[in-house]
Amino acid sequence: MSRPMPRPTVAQLSYGSATVICSTLAMLLLSQATSPPGIAVIALAALGLGLLVALTVPLPKPARDKATAVTPAPAEHQVPAQRTVIAPVPTRDRAPVREPAGP
Repeated sequence: MSRPMPRPTVAQLSYGSATVICSTLAMLLLSQATSPPGIAVIALAALGLGLLVALTVPLPKPARDKATAVTPAPAEHQVPAQRTVIAPVPTRDRAPVREPAGP
C-alpha cells in the first residue's frame, strides 16, 4: 500500500515561489530575451530552479506519539535533589569569632 504524499510546508511554498519570481526576472533582464521561445526556456528554467529550492528546504521533524512520549512531571510534584553542604571543620586552635550585636 502506498503512503500518501505529504503536503508542502509554508516554507517550501514561499521559498520556491520567491525563487521562481526572482530567477525569472534576473534571467530575463540578463539575457534580454524578447522571443517567445527564449522567454519560455527562461520560464521553464526558473520553474525547475524553484522546484529544486522547494525540495531542498528542510522538513520539520515529525511530532512524537503522545502515548510514547515522556513528559516531565509538573513542578509542584517534583522532588528536589538532595544536596550535601560541605562546611569547614572547626579547629580547636581558634576561638569562635564573635561580632558586636549592633551600634
